[in-house]
Amino acid sequence: MLRILLFSGFLLLGALPAGAADASPGAQVRKETVPGITNFAEVAGTVGCAGAVTPAAVAEVKKRGFKSILDLRLASEPGADIEAESAAAREAGIEFIHLPFDSHAPDPAVVDRFLREIAPKDRQPPFVHCASGSRAAAFWLVKRVMLDGWDRERAMSEAAQLGTMSPAMKQFALDYLQAHGR
Repeated sequence: MLRILLFSGFLLLGALPAGAADASPGAQVRKETVPGITNFAEVAGTVGCAGAVTPAAVAEVKKRGFKSILDLRLASEPGADIEAESAAAREAGIEFIHLPFDSHAPDPAVVDRFLREIAPKDRQPPFVHCASGSRAAAFWLVKRVMLDGWDRERAMSEAAQLGTMSPAMKQFALDYLQAHGR
């Protein structure tokens, strides 16, 4: 009987949408101080979110097992050095994807591209960052609903643990979901 229950559980997990089993409803978001990374937080094996990352810290991102870096900062933001971060990623052997997103003039097309870029399995687990973590958490919220099939409340809870979303970014994410029927 136990074998049947275990097998049924494995079948159920296999039937879930991609990424839905990545973190249980009670999955723990771990936050820690990491030199060169602002506001580091992660759900182990699923995602890392943060604010600003120095090029010197990229090797640490790779060492922690992340397969891709999605940087949401504008090149013009104070402290952003997109070229140096990209070069550090190449040197460390981690994929770097720059998706500049201006929270003062939000463009839904950047979120569309984010969803396309984060979806491939060979980019999992991803490390998503901006300057403070607000944009990263909002984009992760959208990803959880749009790609993983999570309900909004569950996705908002996880995103809030990963980073403090500004009210404007939270509203943008919710508006994006509404516009896409989610």
